[in-house]
Amino acid sequence: MSRRKAFSLLSGGLDSLLATRLIMEQGIEVTALHFITPFFGYSKKGEEGRYEESWRRLYGIQARIIDVSEEYFQVLRYPRYGYGKNFNPCIDCKIFLFTKARGLMEEEKADFLITGEVLGQRPMSQRRDTLRIVERDSGTEGVLLRPLCAKNFKPTRPEVEGLVNREKLLALTGRSRKPQMKLAEEMGFRHYPSPAGGCLLTDPVLANRFRKYFTKSPTISTNDILLLQVGRHFQMPGNGLLVVGRRDEENQKLINLKQGGDIFLKVHSIPGPLGLIRGKEEEGRLCLAASIVTRYSKAKSQDEVQVSYGQDIENLWGRLLVKPAEDDQINGLRY
Repeated sequence: MSRRKAFSLLSGGLDSLLATRLIMEQGIEVTALHFITPFFGYSKKGEEGRYEESWRRLYGIQARIIDVSEEYFQVLRYPRYGYGKNFNPCIDCKIFLFTKARGLMEEEKADFLITGEVLGQRPMSQRRDTLRIVERDSGTEGVLLRPLCAKNFKPTRPEVEGLVNREKLLALTGRSRKPQMKLAEEMGFRHYPSPAGGCLLTDPVLANRFRKYFTKSPTISTNDILLLQVGRHFQMPGNGLLVVGRRDEENQKLINLKQGGDIFLKVHSIPGPLGLIRGKEEEGRLCLAASIVTRYSKAKSQDEVQVSYGQDIENLWGRLLVKPAEDDQINGLRY
């Protein structure tokens, strides 16, 4: 008889870690799937091996990090069940991720799926009716097991077929974290993430920025979304965007995110932020952008300031002489 096998959806939070380990302790081989997009988990991009090794070392969990960014943009643009308080399509997000996990489960002949959901813990996505909708629309009815709250529901297929011992599952409900913290201590978890959500779509400022960009842009790239997370943003004439770094770390991110056609701006010979313009060239846009960049430099009190610009940060060959922008000039341009 082959060993039982399951996939878990690993958000990285405590609940999904506990759910994964509860099933592993029943002798079942579990592979944890950690999906990432520019809105959640993307700091792991390029460092997958380090994070996967950390999960093995700290929790004994074999994990796999999977980038689903491009597909996720369509989910975000057209959510069947709408958005939460900000720009977060929580129900559609779960349906999408569970569908992806189900596909991998079928492809690799695993027996069932695991999540760390707790009935009633989140007001939008973890109500009883919502949990049922997610199962139905993702095609995971019967194979989706929630170990932390399983006893609040009818037995799933892996329980009925004896793959999982239902008596060793839990019946947690509500928003209290005390039972999970106690279980983590019993399992020997010495370090684990805080319960705060890590999805940028729930951040009011960033969510508003994302929403505006999705509204006006027919196509979206990962680079666009990463750029929206950096610095101060201003809407330029036409469909252009100016991003102004707030510190050295953000200036470096702008350099790393530059694409063909983007233009850098920097106050000449005076400490200050880096600016980046993206979008089709419009008359007067460059001078306006230069005056805004100057506004946030140490030259903001001067009458006129030289600003260098160009597409190569090591060779900003162009020069403009501009007056630093006044607050009333740029307040309406903030993005």
